Amino acid sequence: MLFLTDPRLSRVPGLIHGFGRRGFTENGLFDFARERGLRPVLLDQIHSDLIHIIEKEPSSRPSGDALMTRTPGLLLVIKTADCLPLLLWDRRLRLAAAVHAGWKGTCLRIVRKTVEAMRSRFGTDPADIVAAAGPCIGPACYEVGMDVREVFLSAGFSELLFVPAGRPGKYFLDLPGANARELEEAGVAPPPPTLPSSCTHCDPNSHSWRRDGDPTRRMFSFIGLQP
Repeated sequence: MLFLTDPRLSRVPGLIHGFGRRGFTENGLFDFARERGLRPVLLDQIHSDLIHIIEKEPSSRPSGDALMTRTPGLLLVIKTADCLPLLLWDRRLRLAAAVHAGWKGTCLRIVRKTVEAMRSRFGTDPADIVAAAGPCIGPACYEVGMDVREVFLSAGFSELLFVPAGRPGKYFLDLPGANARELEEAGVAPPPPTLPSSCTHCDPNSHSWRRDGDPTRRMFSFIGLQP
């Protein structure tokens, strides 16, 4: 299986989406897109809260960590290898967004800011958004230090997202849980746990930076409307 899909999004006519697995390479992504008449749009991801509204294929990769479009023929793509890939779909306006949420982007509230951008720019009602989350590092594997915990707490996140890891100054962070709460607070129903093998660190069919230490290997998640 080259990529996973969310059954709710799979029922939308003309909508192409997926959460790539280990064997779904960048060349494979471009071949997949070309066969469907789609033009991939990728980011220079920088663990930020920068969001780009894409109306036509850009001449170069924009820097940031979220994309949105209503333009058929564009395939929004994000890369992950432990961070959370999140796909958003406004079923009323037929507006798509893709978000890369690592701990830094999560702490900057990139998911909530993407929903707010959809609402302010296009008039999205958050209740109309379908949110789908792909595999990321799970709360039993994502060990962080006291510094990360303090950054989250200072930003107003709940201490319940952290569980002591059994070593001094170390905690397990619930990254998908943090973003599910962000969606809820933005008025979006959080994604159901529909995808198998959800922890990238545990799943050999996923790339994991924490497990493998290879900065060149990434998985590709994507969403877009066929022309």
